[in-house]
Amino acid sequence: MTALNVLLEAAASLNHWAYSFAAIGASMSAIGAGMGIGTIGRSAMEAIARQPEASGDIRSSMIVSAALIEGASLFAIVTCMLIVFMK
Repeated sequence: MTALNVLLEAAASLNHWAYSFAAIGASMSAIGAGMGIGTIGRSAMEAIARQPEASGDIRSSMIVSAALIEGASLFAIVTCMLIVFMK
């Protein structure tokens, strides 16, 4: 049994609670991703200010890290939306 089936069965048995927690989970995921990407950007700008010659490497590392955070957040939001809409 996959994790998605477990989540959908939980949503079927706890109607109003599942909807509430899915909405809270989606919003927390979006807020966490925004904070994480903001922290990465701030740290990258500080690092570039300290070592301008390494700006290309720092920028590429920042983009990869931001993409990984965004992908994890998107997965969490899609899972929460599946709980709500796959009823």
